[in-house]
Amino acid sequence: MAGLGWQRRASRGPWALLTAALLYAALGDVVRSEQQIPLSVVKLWASAFGGEIKSIAAKYSGSQLLQKKYKEYEKDVAIEEIDGLQLVKKLAKNMEEMFHKKSEAVRRLVEAAEEAHLKHEFDADLQYEYFNAVLINERDKDGNFLELGKEFILAPNDHFNNLPVNISLSDVQVPTNMYNKDPAIVNGVYWSESLNKVFVDNFDRDPSLIWQYFGSAKGFFRQYPGIKWEPDENGVIAFDCRNRKWYIQAATSPKDVVILVDVSGSMKGLRMTIAKQTVSSILDTLGDDDFFNIIAYNEELHYVEPCLNGTLVQADRTNKEHFREHLDKLFAKGIGMLDIALNEAFNILSDFNHTGQGSICSQAIMLITDGAVDTYDTIFAKYNWPDRKVRIFTYLIGREAAFADNLKWMACANKGFFTQISTLADVQENVMEYLHVLSRPKVIDQEHDVVWTEAYIDSTLPQAQKLADDQGPVLMTTVAMPVFSKQNETRSKGILLGVVGTDVPVKELLKTIPKYKLGIHGYAFAITNNGYILTHPELRPLYEEGKKRRKPNYSSVDLSEVEWEDRDDVLRNAMVNRKTGKFSMEVKKTVDKGKRVLVMTNDYYYTDIKGTPFSLGVALSRGHGKYFFRGNVTIEEGLHDLEHPDVSLADEWSYCNTDLHPEHRHLSQLEAIKLYLKGKEPLLQCDKELIQEVLFDAVVSAPIEAYWTSLALNKSENSDKGVEVAFLGTRTGLSRINLFVGAEQLTNQDFLKAGDKENIFNADHFPLWYRRAAEQIPGSFVYSIPFSTGTVNKSNVVTASTSIQLLDERKSPVVAAVGIQMKLEFFQRKFWTASRQCASLDGKCSISCDDETVNCYLIDNNGFILVSEDYTQTGDFFGEVEGAVMNKLLTMGSFKRITLYDYQAMCRANKESSDGAHGLLDPYNAFLAAVKWIMTELVFPAGCICDLGQT
Repeated sequence: MAGLGWQRRASRGPWALLTAALLYAALGDVVRSEQQIPLSVVKLWASAFGGEIKSIAAKYSGSQLLQKKYKEYEKDVAIEEIDGLQLVKKLAKNMEEMFHKKSEAVRRLVEAAEEAHLKHEFDADLQYEYFNAVLINERDKDGNFLELGKEFILAPNDHFNNLPVNISLSDVQVPTNMYNKDPAIVNGVYWSESLNKVFVDNFDRDPSLIWQYFGSAKGFFRQYPGIKWEPDENGVIAFDCRNRKWYIQAATSPKDVVILVDVSGSMKGLRMTIAKQTVSSILDTLGDDDFFNIIAYNEELHYVEPCLNGTLVQADRTNKEHFREHLDKLFAKGIGMLDIALNEAFNILSDFNHTGQGSICSQAIMLITDGAVDTYDTIFAKYNWPDRKVRIFTYLIGREAAFADNLKWMACANKGFFTQISTLADVQENVMEYLHVLSRPKVIDQEHDVVWTEAYIDSTLPQAQKLADDQGPVLMTTVAMPVFSKQNETRSKGILLGVVGTDVPVKELLKTIPKYKLGIHGYAFAITNNGYILTHPELRPLYEEGKKRRKPNYSSVDLSEVEWEDRDDVLRNAMVNRKTGKFSMEVKKTVDKGKRVLVMTNDYYYTDIKGTPFSLGVALSRGHGKYFFRGNVTIEEGLHDLEHPDVSLADEWSYCNTDLHPEHRHLSQLEAIKLYLKGKEPLLQCDKELIQEVLFDAVVSAPIEAYWTSLALNKSENSDKGVEVAFLGTRTGLSRINLFVGAEQLTNQDFLKAGDKENIFNADHFPLWYRRAAEQIPGSFVYSIPFSTGTVNKSNVVTASTSIQLLDERKSPVVAAVGIQMKLEFFQRKFWTASRQCASLDGKCSISCDDETVNCYLIDNNGFILVSEDYTQTGDFFGEVEGAVMNKLLTMGSFKRITLYDYQAMCRANKESSDGAHGLLDPYNAFLAAVKWIMTELVFPAGCICDLGQT
């Protein structure tokens, strides 16, 4: 999908962007007027308007005062050059330590679980009343607690997002299709009770831990802290821990799998339905480290996806969903020739293994059929014996057992597993059995590998459901380890007891990243060993802003889809290969809901995060991310100025770690800093370097509060009633806000509030007005109408902002930005007044912008209309209103066209589209990938038609 964007070329002053719009009135060949307006007149209009509006913006923002104050402190400032490689290595080390703490918590759970099971003797008659997560606190009609539903104390806890939990005990969820009092479950729940003590101990050691759990191979799920589970509207809880990626990844090694499906005539009806469901369930157990293909067979071979015959594809979500769609096209006819299918499967696995592209670990053939007339031992002797490197798993479909012996023999002779599936209800449980077989080598060798998942949202968990209702889905990664039986009588059989794990919200990773050191446009990002994004400011997992529905491929967005300017994947491949280095390129970053673009050169520094499958990258933009300056003021001075009521700090930045101790969790970052500096909370851990810079910014910016107050109080001078808000932000996340009208009178009630994510300091970006101002010449203002969310893209305010820099020409980092927000009506009135002044200036002007024969427009540097006689056009793109004029401006070089690509955009599927393999990626990540491109073009002003100077 293509769109257009526009950008103005560089000029001596940002007011040329308004002049380019005013030029419309002077374009004789396209203007709809009975008379042509001289360019000199347009210049006069622009000069008059530009001078007045800049004067208003400078006056009420206090920009000149703040620039002067920073200049006064320049002698106390030390400017340092940032070493990007050292920075990314330090950040990676911080993340490594954080991840290690989580891994150690999981390791303690493994040791406790294995020890508890070792001491336990299975008792088929064991009666044990445990806390069932669904039944707790439930009573019957007589007011008595239900069986397995005794009283379980729950209380809201701010660390767990105010959800009602029990931080002393865990509770147990059992899938709906399993019996709560099955002896295997009761025994497992009984011995795993010993994990309660370790859960609590882990939380005491690391108070930043959130959910800890044990997923049993028997199907039950023990979770800490304990929480109430609610069935869906059908009374069902579909969650089965054994289907979760963290469980499957920890339980097995990466694998190459060929699935053979019998589509002979005997498979008609229910058998074919069960077979398709079995294949789908097997696909559910495959992850991004696995490779697979599906072949249907009768007298001939039928690749489910004909475009991918003779190879395997990565088992990512896109590929699995594509194959599922093709399963519906299978129908039964003919005679089943299993020998042909087995030969093909062995050849594929052998050839693919030699390419080095697959998992290079386990290989398996999954056979789904209603019977086999032979044991096919000659084929196994040719391809698989004596090493038996390929395991054979056989699934007998239907109730008849006439051919069961042959299928059992095939599985047992090739280190596999046989199971019979008679009904759809049997599918889930029987498919899971193969995972336990594939886990045997790890169990026998006691390989307690730590696994980390990619970023994901598990909306099936109760805490995720409640969070999604309040805050939207939360991205997280999980660290998990397998739990093995150490009992002597079972050790040689390789019995997997289950998997333990804990979740790490992605936002926790961002807390380890000092945003203030990355500069205005800088950011950090992390990817998995598959190149998928773990965290990146450009990752958009939801369909639209404000919507809570996830995109289907949100967890498998590749780095190359976000850093798309790297056409050769140099950065991606280096990070996937866990290298350390530097890479530079020109990038185009969209801002303001994708309506505007910033073109800059980024230097990327990257390294691996040891002990995890992740790699970390840092992007520093040239001009803003190269230097860092240190100010010097006393703690007493800084504390005094932090006490001002108009001061606030970025809540998502980590000045102090308030998660370590429960008594600190209610503190805001500003409150924590004050307590830390006063020595009242010795246990608080804070970033001393960042706090020192906060104090410096607080001291330097303090005089602006009195300045704003005097403007507000001096009624006689405050004739500019349209100015409503003045604001300031510094490189340390410090903000000051002043209202010139009552809060209830504000035109834009949401501006600079917590929900206004674009305009406040976030964990991964500076405010929009700060970023745009930083790209302007110091002292000049950039103007824009905020784009509203929702279907109506109109706003009644105009924002103006400018940057404050240290006046060292060689290295002048932006240290702050200030601005104002004014009523749109006030801004437009100033424009129309200026357009009427030409007659009095030279006495020759007989026409103005309010003449009915003239159309006048004022547009910003991205081509959006600020002023128009038709009020409804305000905020619209000028090219949509006056396409001919916009083309003329392009031809004249006033604007230039910039092409962008959005690989995360989602288009509605065309039901009549082709059934080709348009969405697949082969193992080389190249197969038809171009189809995923969603192209966006933005047009931005280019040259200076009429320069109004430094406005």
